[in-house]
Amino acid sequence: MHEISIVIPSYNECLSIKDTIFQIDTLLKKNKFVFEIIVVDDCSTDNTYELIRNLSVKIIRHNYNKGYGASLKTGIKASEYKSVLIIDADNTYPIDKIPDILNSYFDEGFDMVVGARIGKNVSVPFSKKLAKWLIVKLANYVTKRKIPDINSGLRVIKKELVIKYLNILPDGFSFTSTITIALLSNNHDVNYLPIDYHDRKGHSKIRPVYDFLNFILLIIRTTVFFNPLKIYLTLSLILSLIGFFVLFGSYLFTEKIMDVTFGICLIGSIMIASIGILADLIVKKSN
Repeated sequence: MHEISIVIPSYNECLSIKDTIFQIDTLLKKNKFVFEIIVVDDCSTDNTYELIRNLSVKIIRHNYNKGYGASLKTGIKASEYKSVLIIDADNTYPIDKIPDILNSYFDEGFDMVVGARIGKNVSVPFSKKLAKWLIVKLANYVTKRKIPDINSGLRVIKKELVIKYLNILPDGFSFTSTITIALLSNNHDVNYLPIDYHDRKGHSKIRPVYDFLNFILLIIRTTVFFNPLKIYLTLSLILSLIGFFVLFGSYLFTEKIMDVTFGICLIGSIMIASIGILADLIVKKSN
């Protein structure tokens, strides 16, 4: 029988937390998994904690609001089993798909299986779709992989891999994006299964502009950590192109050729490429 730890991060989820726990517990018992349910209450200000405190689940409560990623890290570190499934507490993810995700993970030997929100019924606001599209395009470029859903909150992963990359995993909503890029950049086996995504109960905790910028910075930072040449050579190429554009533009349209500006751009381009090569050697040596 397969063993799995379920980690549910929760902050002000009084409208759905009990139903989420009940559905998961019933489903996993029906499918004969050996499991534990860990709820990490991130210092909720509603009655979330009071609703679950007497349930037969492991409850960990933060004494102040640490963030989504911090809650996941707390739950995963406290988990008993070698494999961990994470899921949100707001009933947006289809709980009935959990057995399919677990079966793919255990039977096919993947390092991580993600419930990708690309099913027939996916409720995501247009503003989030645009931001997600830009983030995914950047992530696809830096990892050289096609990523159907970079930050899905429904996935199963080997606990040892989370512990391995724990020092680079953020405390906020970028946790899932970062672990995705970390695994893909290091050639781990990741599978995606299509799922639906429903309207949430209660208010979303995501701050669109702030979290979008954080996602972009974390993708770049994580890529520099694992594949620095991808970023540095791209920047070097861009600076070189700017230099040549200035050189030929000034030759064709001005009386003075801007050769000094071209030289600065070219030297800067070479320096950035050199830093990238050095960083890549350091990364390969450390691995």
